[in-house]
Amino acid sequence: MARKIRARQAEEQALDLTPMLDVTFILLIFFIVTAQFIKLPGVDINRVEAENDAGVAPLGIILAIDENSHVYIDRERIDINEVEFTIRELRESNPRGEIVLQVDNNSEAGVLDQVMQAVVGADPEAQVNVSTELD
Repeated sequence: MARKIRARQAEEQALDLTPMLDVTFILLIFFIVTAQFIKLPGVDINRVEAENDAGVAPLGIILAIDENSHVYIDRERIDINEVEFTIRELRESNPRGEIVLQVDNNSEAGVLDQVMQAVVGADPEAQVNVSTELD
């Protein structure tokens, strides 16, 4: 009699983990499907082509000039006259970050010159990298 009671208790103590595994896999699939994928920062521009590729430090300031010669800093459109002040502010919080310049092929060269002068005015020792597309 005691043997039967112990056998029943052993059966009742066994835990079925199958439903927990099912829920785990359903959650995993849900998070994979709803995950946001990393996008390149900046605006959509048609870049010039380059023959080499240089790596860029991840925490840089991204300046972009689109085909209409509008200036963007970290995806925010700003006036050309505010570039120097904004760069100076951003360099205070990240003094070692590189400045990446994305320029559309159809933008005006004068705007590029103004942006470069503003960057040099904000930080004469700043390292400016021009982002291009590889052949």
